[in-house]
Amino acid sequence: MLGVVSKAVMVLGMAGAALVAINTKSFAGSETATFAAIGSETSVPYGWVDFCQRYRGECQDDETAPQDIELTPAVFRKIARINARVNKNIDPIADVDHWGTVDRWDYPSDGQGDCEDFALQKRRMLIEEGFPRQALLLTVVKEKNGDGHSVLTVKTSRGEFVLDNLSDEMRPWTRVPYRFVKRQSQHNQNVWVAIGQPTSAPLYVSR
Repeated sequence: MLGVVSKAVMVLGMAGAALVAINTKSFAGSETATFAAIGSETSVPYGWVDFCQRYRGECQDDETAPQDIELTPAVFRKIARINARVNKNIDPIADVDHWGTVDRWDYPSDGQGDCEDFALQKRRMLIEEGFPRQALLLTVVKEKNGDGHSVLTVKTSRGEFVLDNLSDEMRPWTRVPYRFVKRQSQHNQNVWVAIGQPTSAPLYVSR
């Protein structure tokens, strides 16, 4: 029995090492992430406003200097591991099934959540690891079919990367199949700014 357990642990370890190797390869490759073109201030998602009513202590309305993450291979691996860990440990569920409402942003404290809940959890864990809040930006995007979706943008010295509950990879923002709509400002987390060419925002984000 012990031999079986040991083999299982070894297999899991190899799988984890493979994931890190893939992410490290992406980091070390010739591909370079870029920075998104940020526009003017725009509407704040209702989900964030509602979240801040319940978590006032985490929504300080203060002006901060922009701060990017100095991206090294070790930092890349740490962020990628947190992304994969949250994706693995949270079961996806739509807000209407989870809370009985179309759109509610919250921490997945019961082990369940949808896209913005994954993003909030990753943001919290990365802040706890010492990464600056100003570089961890909740972001609203549109999928190809026009549905709303939410990811976490990580702003680094090597460009902007996306943490997505639909992928364990930490990918450059230009390599995800979404139309970027808006995100938190680096200057104030309660201010949201448009991304790229103007487009209508989805009514809510899900999935």
